[in-house]
Amino acid sequence: MADVRTRSIGARIREGERSFSFEFFPPKDAAGEEQLWNAIRDLEPYRPTFVSVTYGAGGSTRDTTVSITGRIAKETSLLPMAHLTCVGHTRAELEGILDAYEGAGVSNVLALRGDPEDGPRGEWTPTPGGLTYASELVELVARRRGLHVGVAAFPEGHPSAESLDRDAEVLVLKARAGAEFAVTQMFFDADDYFALVDRVRSLGVDIPILPGIMPILNLRAITRQGELIGCAVPQRVLGSFDGLTEPAEIRANGIRLATELCQELLEGGAPGLHFYTLNRSRATRDIFEALQITV
Repeated sequence: MADVRTRSIGARIREGERSFSFEFFPPKDAAGEEQLWNAIRDLEPYRPTFVSVTYGAGGSTRDTTVSITGRIAKETSLLPMAHLTCVGHTRAELEGILDAYEGAGVSNVLALRGDPEDGPRGEWTPTPGGLTYASELVELVARRRGLHVGVAAFPEGHPSAESLDRDAEVLVLKARAGAEFAVTQMFFDADDYFALVDRVRSLGVDIPILPGIMPILNLRAITRQGELIGCAVPQRVLGSFDGLTEPAEIRANGIRLATELCQELLEGGAPGLHFYTLNRSRATRDIFEALQITV
């Protein structure tokens, strides 16, 4: 178990086999915690490269994130990665959180700037005594010999980015600061992912970039979220839901679309797939079945 807990996710991805990974978020109550651990147990047999646990805005879930990732490290065969953001923390507080992660047996961290209180399109104001850029947080994590660091990437550009080229330059800065791999936010057009990879490669950086997959199970919710984070739902995708009214029909179409996206990404050379599970396992397992990925 110790070997799994201390391995570098970036190194595992670079070993050459396709990476499959799952993302969870800290539950708010006992029922949510039961749902989370049911999903973890359902997905553990697929032997993912890693699983990640998100970090609430302004550090609101810090203790829960530390607890969950530590428990995953100690009680399962999975390699956990904990998220960490600059928002609301001084440098000293961030160092303390990293101490807590290491103490819990967590050796991989996803370093994020995080969003302002008004969301990703809001004006960014650094915390006094804190950090301004995700690259600074990457440096903070990477300086610790026992920790490995990943970062976020944005196929359609971060909402605050001046341009797609500038957004790629930011990812390159994070890679040069010590990031070993990147995970994208959700997107629905494979061309957006491959264009991001090409922009980064043209700048001389070969950091592995894992595409983030979010199946559309609720079209209205996904559209709203996409507008918030700068992820457009293509018209051809929206059109495929025309005339579908039953939840089962909508869900089946969402699974089909996600499966086709996954196939296109893998066939095009993506190093793997990262699934946003929303703490449920069924949709991911359905996509795996359609891709003929078995336990």
